[in-house]
Amino acid sequence: MRFFKEQLSNKGVYAIISLFALYYSCKTENSRIGDLGSATSNMALEEDYVDKLELCGKYLDSLTKTNTRDELEKFYLKSREVFKRLEPLLAFQDLENYKFFNAPNILKVEEEDATDIKIRQPRSFQVLEEAIFTDTLDVASIHIMGDLLKNRLALLAKNTDFGYLRDHHFLWILRNGFLRVALTGITGFDSPVLENSLSESVMVYETLADILQVNKSKFKKVELYEEWSTEISTSISTLSQGDFKSFDRYHFIKEHTQKQLRLFNRTVEDWGVSFPFSMAITNDATSLFSDGTFNQDYFSDRGSATMTAERIGLGKELFNDTRLSRSGKISCASCHNSDLAFTDGKKISDGQVRNSPTLTYSSLQQSFFYDRRAGSLEGQIVSVVENDSEFHSDLENLTEMVKASSDYNEKFQELYTKGTTDYNIRNAIAQYIRSLSSFDSKFDNNINGYENSLTQSEKNGFNLFMGKAKCATCHFAPLFNGTVPPNFAETEIELLGVPMANDTLNATIDGDLGAYNLFGTEQRKFFFKTPTIRNIEKTAPYMHNGVYNTLEEVVDFYNRGGGAGIGIDAEYQTLPPEPLELTEQEQQELIDFMKTLTDFPKSDNIENEIGQSAI
Repeated sequence: MRFFKEQLSNKGVYAIISLFALYYSCKTENSRIGDLGSATSNMALEEDYVDKLELCGKYLDSLTKTNTRDELEKFYLKSREVFKRLEPLLAFQDLENYKFFNAPNILKVEEEDATDIKIRQPRSFQVLEEAIFTDTLDVASIHIMGDLLKNRLALLAKNTDFGYLRDHHFLWILRNGFLRVALTGITGFDSPVLENSLSESVMVYETLADILQVNKSKFKKVELYEEWSTEISTSISTLSQGDFKSFDRYHFIKEHTQKQLRLFNRTVEDWGVSFPFSMAITNDATSLFSDGTFNQDYFSDRGSATMTAERIGLGKELFNDTRLSRSGKISCASCHNSDLAFTDGKKISDGQVRNSPTLTYSSLQQSFFYDRRAGSLEGQIVSVVENDSEFHSDLENLTEMVKASSDYNEKFQELYTKGTTDYNIRNAIAQYIRSLSSFDSKFDNNINGYENSLTQSEKNGFNLFMGKAKCATCHFAPLFNGTVPPNFAETEIELLGVPMANDTLNATIDGDLGAYNLFGTEQRKFFFKTPTIRNIEKTAPYMHNGVYNTLEEVVDFYNRGGGAGIGIDAEYQTLPPEPLELTEQEQQELIDFMKTLTDFPKSDNIENEIGQSAI
């Protein structure tokens, strides 16, 4: 399935252009495309792209014809290099196939509903990497995997069409490319064994340079193109000189990724581009760490009303109103205290089976509850209303209660076309929750250049989080939750092997089956959604069962290798079982960094609370 494909009104023009001597031979891994002008740039990129698909397939074919370790490693590395050079275009042109090729070596479970559950073994470059760079080779399995990937690449090559690409597509490709490098590429997300993340990111940037060069004639300001060229060259140089464990990711994101976002915006203006819609990241975002970075509509119900200060203020009143519950004693705020980053400070919330998660930044994900059983905030609120140990009510009673309040009813009549309906009530509460993503922590203010107050320990902690400690391969910046950038279309769940008690000697896994309870899928036992660690300093105790009281205990758990590191045998554990081997100082640095993600306290003034971007 192609991503945002737009049909051309006249494809015949490309057949005519092909008669011109435009064929660009790119049978090498590192091709360069000249500036061909807008009329021919699509064709030049398409030819280069197909050549690379075929070259990648040829290396995989060679891999399937050798049995020696040296040759297997050589052809894997060559095929992987070409794949990474394909990444910016492949990930945009065909996101699902890109995810197939770049999937982690963990079981893929797709649950549409109870009657449509698919269990798939991973087939990807990551699987090949782990199979080849290991002590014991299973050559037959490696050959089978190589053949499968090769055949899929061949199918892609036969069905490639770049004729639909327009200026705004090229800009999205460019932005997705450098954001993917910053948010997953340099973290080790897709090179778990070799940790070739920095060199592979260089390959991505070289392709981005090619894409810009193809579109050079579109720049009205030549100096802007030259700025891009210098910036990409500097990024490549910085990455080339780095070591995976010691690389300064904080500096790279602050000085390069953030700068590239600003260059992107200047290019949009220079090209005169008008985007047809906004994806997860707003088209005019100038920072990854801002209340203007994300498009709330992308994460909201399709029927969700536009966010306004008045609707958010109404939602805040409802959020704190105990009359919404049948007992008249419970409100949303009963389990989500604003002073504790909208948690309740308890191991398990009263009447519940799990710890109360923070509501800050909770709107910026694609599923809700620890087991992902709700697909929107409005849907999540239904469960709260109907839960016997929470509101113990139903949507009809909820609506009647709100209608009975002349103040509420008047506001709904004024703010919503259909007035006081159960959906509008839920939408107002959801809008208030959506306003709780302020991006004004110490870390945000520093990486945005508003202040220079991060200690070296805090910077070291961020670099560990994004590198050696592998935290960011599950808690993705800038949200630091499980919603995968740069598309932010999926929120992941993980099996960590969380113990029932804080016991490293006789540990047993907690009995909560998590996502298994949704459809009874055996391979989903003990899986839980990855929450944000923003405001983590205020949200103790930790994990879905509140088993850990301090961040020191949490870091120790991960440092040991999760459940596997304390003797829990969980077959599908997604966390690498090997110890991280963090020193005591490194563990403290990680904690120091996480505490910089605490938002500044808000006033009761709703305009200040939501920020101008939400109004």
